[in-house]
Amino acid sequence: MPVEGGSSTGSTTAARHPKQKRKAHSLSIRRTNSTEDRPPGILRGDMLEGHDSKLPLALRNNLLDLFSQIEREFENLYIENLELRREIESLNERMTGDGQAVEGGDLTKGALKAKASHSTSQLSQKLKTTYKASTSKDKIGGTRNFNMAAWELWGGDSWIVSSFKATTGSRALCQLLKEYMGHRDGIWDLSVTRTQPVVLGTSSADHSALLWSIETGKCLLRYAGHAGSVNSIKFHPTEQMALTASGDQTAHIWRYMVQLPAPQPPPDVSAFCDEDQDLSDREEGEADGDGPSEVPTVRFATAILKSHQGVVIAADWLVGGRQVVTASWDRAANLYEVETSELVHTLTGHDQELTHCCTHPTQRLVVTSSRDTTFRLWDFRDPSIHSVNVFQGHTDTVTSAVFTVGDNVVSGSDDRTVKVWDLKNMRSPITTIRTDSAVNRISVSTNQRIIALPHDNRQVRLFDMSGVRLARLPRSNRMGHRRMVCCTAWNEENQTCNLFTCGFDRQAIGWNINIPALLQEK
Repeated sequence: MPVEGGSSTGSTTAARHPKQKRKAHSLSIRRTNSTEDRPPGILRGDMLEGHDSKLPLALRNNLLDLFSQIEREFENLYIENLELRREIESLNERMTGDGQAVEGGDLTKGALKAKASHSTSQLSQKLKTTYKASTSKDKIGGTRNFNMAAWELWGGDSWIVSSFKATTGSRALCQLLKEYMGHRDGIWDLSVTRTQPVVLGTSSADHSALLWSIETGKCLLRYAGHAGSVNSIKFHPTEQMALTASGDQTAHIWRYMVQLPAPQPPPDVSAFCDEDQDLSDREEGEADGDGPSEVPTVRFATAILKSHQGVVIAADWLVGGRQVVTASWDRAANLYEVETSELVHTLTGHDQELTHCCTHPTQRLVVTSSRDTTFRLWDFRDPSIHSVNVFQGHTDTVTSAVFTVGDNVVSGSDDRTVKVWDLKNMRSPITTIRTDSAVNRISVSTNQRIIALPHDNRQVRLFDMSGVRLARLPRSNRMGHRRMVCCTAWNEENQTCNLFTCGFDRQAIGWNINIPALLQEK
């Protein structure tokens, strides 16, 4: 949603610290460049002389510091990757000399894969936080192009992290149906409406939220009321209202009216699986149909919730839709009345910035996750007693925690694990899923309780509640996401397009998951 943690990424630099405080209004990249790093007698102002720029000198110096730091980080990563390439070539020669078969994917396992994955994970966390903290066009505009170039470099070298091809079985069970392109920056979050007409909503770092026709992929409406990155989007359970959270320190409630276009013939799924079709040359964010500038635009919110003192990273509706909860980098979650926009409760207790919040589908329960490695369960079922339980079990930032229909919570973390918890016994998880990459905003299907895990390394994996891996969504240069996957969302009411993913490549994707066959294979 559209991407959420920075420190250096090279082998000689320090690892990122989970409990390091980040300011909501500043870029997360440490400004370690100084005049002593430059030739004697040359100051930043001198280096900028002769450039025709109307930017204030202080701002230009700040940009110079940031660009230099990012350049050095990528240089370190590039050197490290060259060293890993040489090690792989050496192993290839040694194995060939011994008469052993060489498979390129296998050599990325073990220590080499772990080392490279750690470096790219650090860089991913840094750039995600930089975008999430952007609160205005002045702040995000100056870094967007450079950071997108950085993501291209990172994605281009991520062959070290993951070079395994999708199996034939995965392609048969998980098919790409539709791509939703129109955003001009990374997509942080997506959601499907719970009322008719059923549409897909996406929130992006380009300061907008878009509504899409699921069947045609056409953009139907654009919300442009925020002054910062739109970090999450959720729809009212019974009315045509949306709730968005933003880096401008506010959450907005706004109404929408859309008319679905005429249905189109079913897509030829085999076309997306054709190895001869190359989609990699298409520009990221390039729309096939009407772009956001050509659709109706809503610019004003019905209600603006302003009580936070930092980035609002997520928001959700409580059961019934009369109250909403917001989570912020000011370490607090707020509970509001929708009708009056009145602040009802401030939920405090986390030691670090919040990363996500989620509400139970049928009960007045809220779960908040944080960079302090914990998530908390808040109980509002009894109006006179508001209890809180703390779940500890992760060793790094808890990126999201979501409810299932039953009495379970599923949490994902930057420690590369996903844990399933029983609300009746929170002392230890009942299931632990270990992965090879940081986990972003997860989702759990309502009917079959299948967990969809979006990863920093562009993979999306499906597990059941007992931790059995069911499938991995196909991904290559010809299909799937080409950058980090930020969020997943299920839509089981639609038998054709029942899973959505979004990422930093500026697109959302609709998938058909053959759930009965998936469970039968298990």
